[in-house]
Amino acid sequence: MTRVVVTGIGVVSPVGIGKDAFWNNLLAGVCGIAPITRFDTEGHKAKLAAEVNGFVPEDFMDKKEARRADRYSQFAVAAARMAMEGAALEKGGFDPDRAGVFLGSGIGGIATLEAEHAKLQEKGPGRVSPFFIPMIISNMAAGMVSIAFDFRGESICPVAACATGNNAIGEGFLAIRRGELDVCLAGGSEAAITPLALAGFSNMTAMSDAADPAEGMLPFDSRRNGFLMGEGAGVLLLESYEHATARGADIFCEIAGYGATADAYHITSPDPAGAGAARAMRLALKGFDPTEVDYINAHGTGTPVGDPIETAAIKTVFGEHAKRLSVSSTKSMTGHLLGAAGGIEAAASVLAVRHDAIPPTIHLKEPDAACDLDYVPNVSRRVTVRTAVSNSLGFGGHNASLLFKKVVE
Repeated sequence: MTRVVVTGIGVVSPVGIGKDAFWNNLLAGVCGIAPITRFDTEGHKAKLAAEVNGFVPEDFMDKKEARRADRYSQFAVAAARMAMEGAALEKGGFDPDRAGVFLGSGIGGIATLEAEHAKLQEKGPGRVSPFFIPMIISNMAAGMVSIAFDFRGESICPVAACATGNNAIGEGFLAIRRGELDVCLAGGSEAAITPLALAGFSNMTAMSDAADPAEGMLPFDSRRNGFLMGEGAGVLLLESYEHATARGADIFCEIAGYGATADAYHITSPDPAGAGAARAMRLALKGFDPTEVDYINAHGTGTPVGDPIETAAIKTVFGEHAKRLSVSSTKSMTGHLLGAAGGIEAAASVLAVRHDAIPPTIHLKEPDAACDLDYVPNVSRRVTVRTAVSNSLGFGGHNASLLFKKVVE
């Protein structure tokens, strides 16, 4: 069976652009949550989010191309370019027909949708942009990435709400493992901090209405009352071990497991027993001793219902070892990136394995009795990380877990 490794990481996040800024700020416990600046939040219940600051699309793509792309696609191309450049993979260094793209978005170009709908209402149909459709459709980020890097193999856009990024990486992993591809770019991208999305999530009572960023998103804390949105993209460059070693690539870690399941329970609420999440983790761990896992990057959204259920699922899978695990939610710093969450959290998991360090769950001051694991509160931790699991759980009952481990020659 073909082994699959990670050789490149690209991140656009609320706590840093580029893997080094992202990782250093995670370890430092930097909070990317702040009052929304992109639009007037008057009348909105939620007024905080984790915006990406300092992003210049033209640093990563042609100005004309950037103008015709929604922000979520711009993020995706930027993250993919950083992954490619970091891995020193250039045209001519791979077979384009055996290079794929697995890049999803939970929502797609909602900012463009809102802007063009306003044009329609105010100025009539003739003023709607001819680029409206390619800017809003959820697959366009994957399409633009494949065009940018001449990846002519399988190019798909998984859409599984908040599990999207993990599903994309997992499916790319399987394609290489089956021998169908040599390399792929995989992850998720999202830019949904918009008035309509904010109102929708707020009105379904999923979002925190806190005014203080330090109290806005509190995974596993008894004070938690919902998530806050983030934006950005996380893209991994995956290669077969043979392809990576043949070109002398620097290998971050091996991706060695993937599990995807459905709760088949409710459109927004998770299965109360956490059975689907537990099955996803077990599938990712197939062939591994659970005691080999040192770290779990939890879905950890800070919702009253979700955090105890994920905790229970971890206990179901790991038994007594659950108490020895380090578990953290980096969403406490980045906010919830929806379809891109799995992408940046996979990047955090890969870097944890690479650097033997675990980012914290910040602002965790009053642990919930139902959330009784070691959530690495407030301060990062330097420990050996042999193996890490990253969980993503989405509306619709979608569950996806990834397993990363140190490379053993």
